[in-house]
Amino acid sequence: MPPQTQAEEAAIVASGIAAFNSEMEQGSGGKEADGGRDSAFTMKSLLWHGGSAWDAWFSCASNQVAQVLLTLPYSFSQLGMLSGVILQLFYGIMGSWTAYLISVLYVEYRTRKEMENVSFSNHVIQWYEVLDGLLGRYWKAAGLAFNCTFLLFGSVIQLIACASNIYYINDRLDKRTWTYIFGACCATTVFIPSFHNYRLWSFLGLGMTTYTAWYLTIAAVVHGQAEGVAHSGPTKLVLYFTGATNILYTFGGHAVTVEIMHAMWRPQKFKYIYLLATLYVFTLTLPSAAAVYWAFGDQLLTHSNAFSLLPRSGWRDAAVILMLIHQFITFGFACTPLYFVWEKVIGVHDTRSICLRALARLPVVIPIWFLAIIFPFFGPINSAVGALLVSFTVYIIPALAHMLTYRTPSARQNAAEKPPFFLPSWAAMYAVNAFVVGWVLVVGFGIGGWASMTNFIKQVDTFGLFAKCYQCPKPQPPPAPAPQQHH
Repeated sequence: MPPQTQAEEAAIVASGIAAFNSEMEQGSGGKEADGGRDSAFTMKSLLWHGGSAWDAWFSCASNQVAQVLLTLPYSFSQLGMLSGVILQLFYGIMGSWTAYLISVLYVEYRTRKEMENVSFSNHVIQWYEVLDGLLGRYWKAAGLAFNCTFLLFGSVIQLIACASNIYYINDRLDKRTWTYIFGACCATTVFIPSFHNYRLWSFLGLGMTTYTAWYLTIAAVVHGQAEGVAHSGPTKLVLYFTGATNILYTFGGHAVTVEIMHAMWRPQKFKYIYLLATLYVFTLTLPSAAAVYWAFGDQLLTHSNAFSLLPRSGWRDAAVILMLIHQFITFGFACTPLYFVWEKVIGVHDTRSICLRALARLPVVIPIWFLAIIFPFFGPINSAVGALLVSFTVYIIPALAHMLTYRTPSARQNAAEKPPFFLPSWAAMYAVNAFVVGWVLVVGFGIGGWASMTNFIKQVDTFGLFAKCYQCPKPQPPPAPAPQQHH
């Protein structure tokens, strides 16, 4: 490319970036942007119209540790203490890196569209649209398929977790019946328009998981080690890689990154928010998983929900109730992008009628409800979803997309976001991205997929599909009548 033409192109891109930044100063182009621009302080803006960097941080941290907090001790029993800690740190940093890549690609896509005078008023940008705009329709299809399937099963997992948790407070109903009940409750998330409107819920949700994590830690330490406790993990490759993929799943919660960014008034501030959220999440996941595994050891191999081994108390009941509320919130987080996709398919995404959109969204909930009843395997399903879906959705596809988007010198020169200060070389970024793709493809999807599906099939063989009460204690037989005395 001649130097003059290259300079002109760079000037055009620079003006486009300036225009994009100017618009972001005024407020995001999403559905609720007008709420962010209201100067007058109102209770509605305080509780309903979120869009700040703090809102994004609360959303990321709250969404990252939902029910998986209760299955991490189970993963530690499969991995052993040392591997459990190392893999949490490893996948937490890797997840933060790919979330950063997604944010960079969003800004790149948004900048290019702003240069073309495309308006996103009353339209929520989604990940598959970013892939379509940057790399074409085949990437759009791949992003749409993996992202929607992951979010679908992510919502399924929240329903399963609700039924599993409430059973430890009220076991008069079996877990399948509780799934019916909570499916109806979670369907009310159709009335929440977008991620702008999760401001209060995100704040409360993080408080709930913080309480639960520290309850697990303190309760396990106070309980002390169970009699005859053993810490034999890792013992089998299948269990080891099943536990590893559950941790891969734990830090792969950024399938909703683009939607959270689009809800921000200044999306370019998002770059390091996910990393900061992950650092906080470490303070919840590491102490709780380590303490519960220390206390109960190998018993966790047959108790995938940490609540099942802790003695019932008011503190535990409070933690169960708070996690139930939080799972309702996380169900909404996972389902909202699916709602957006469905709205766009049937042509109601642009309407401002909350009731019409809520009615249109209801068909999305039905298959989630049904799948939660078919596969009620709390714990093993996390690993299967992590290996088969999370591996591509939030690790492999973002890394590959970043490499291909900036594969040419002109794309790198005109990039809306340059390499970060801690990795200022494009070659270094390519090396890190290549490592992420290779590692997750071989260890996460390949070996992890084999291990998690082997374990998942074992659960199906043991409990069957449509299991009425997965891992429920068997009812005790009635005592035999005392022999009658003959005189």
